[in-house]
Amino acid sequence: MKTPTISDALFALGIDGGWKVKDGAITKWWATKTQPSEAEINAKLVELTAEYDAQEYARNRATAFPSIGDQLDMQYWDSVNGTTTWKDTVAKVKSDNPKPD
Repeated sequence: MKTPTISDALFALGIDGGWKVKDGAITKWWATKTQPSEAEINAKLVELTAEYDAQEYARNRATAFPSIGDQLDMQYWDSVNGTTTWKDTVAKVKSDNPKPD
């Protein structure tokens, strides 16, 4: 996932293509739909950016969690040894990257 762009905003506004963006500005328009105003595009960018920012914790968790294979291995050894390595690891990742209220 990446920070939303003008192209993301245009797709979110229901325009499936037909434009060129360079240096953060629309430089060419050939879409069949009418080009949205700059205010409409900026409003959609603000909305998409807020959604993106609200998911920062999830992006951080995704990179902090061990791989699925490693987690399965932890679960296996926890069951063999009576330990809580996997549960402790998951709890630490979640506490280090809390979900916002």
